[in-house]
Amino acid sequence: MAKPHEFHSETELQIMGSTSREALAAKDKEKDELNIFETYVQPCLAELLGCVLFTSIGCLSVLVNPTGAGPLLPAFAHGLALAVVISVLGNISGGHFNPAITLGVVISGGLTPILLLPYWMCQLAGGILGALLAKGLADDSSFVNRTGAVCMLDSETSVGKAVGVEIVFSFFLVFAVVMGAVGERSRTPLAPYSIAFTVTTGILAGGSISGSCLNPSRALGPAVVAGYWDYHWVYWVGPVSGAILVSLIYRLLLAGKSHRLLLK
Repeated sequence: MAKPHEFHSETELQIMGSTSREALAAKDKEKDELNIFETYVQPCLAELLGCVLFTSIGCLSVLVNPTGAGPLLPAFAHGLALAVVISVLGNISGGHFNPAITLGVVISGGLTPILLLPYWMCQLAGGILGALLAKGLADDSSFVNRTGAVCMLDSETSVGKAVGVEIVFSFFLVFAVVMGAVGERSRTPLAPYSIAFTVTTGILAGGSISGSCLNPSRALGPAVVAGYWDYHWVYWVGPVSGAILVSLIYRLLLAGKSHRLLLK
């Protein structure tokens, strides 16, 4: 190594400068690759894993729930599982684990639209994998008797009431997400638990009417595995409608200046 007082020829300085530029370029390239992975790949993987865990636990809670026991076990299983996956994966992906929530967050300005389709693909794939996992863990008889824990209407429920329940409680759920995790003036560290309590409340209050699925991914997984598609569209129309309503109300009335469209 040259001492501080030694002089370098012009050629040596050019070589040193070229080497430094190459090192900086390599470091910038590595940094860009890392940013791409953490910005686009990791969030999708987190959504996939979270949906697998949430759906498998939710479906399993329905499959092992004794006949006539009511919605208490599924309600708390879904809520507690969601609280855990949001708490541990929320800082990576936002902790959606629900295509309707992702749509609502994108419209509300809380997520780049580029990630909408990748999130949906990972969430739906996670729902199917989670349902397969629940099927593997449960008894075959329980799976057959409960139609794979698929979301379905009560025999005495009209389709209109079922859609209404899915819209109302999906609105409540997406509202908790947008206001608790996205809203710059209402954001709270208690958001994971608020969201989980909302799911629990929805199942307890509306489970006997529509099943209170509130999540197209949770509906699709067992529907694919069990091959049961009766009124499946209800569990897409309801959550998506609720998400759009929340997003419009937020952007027009409740958002801060950076996201509000009117009266800035």
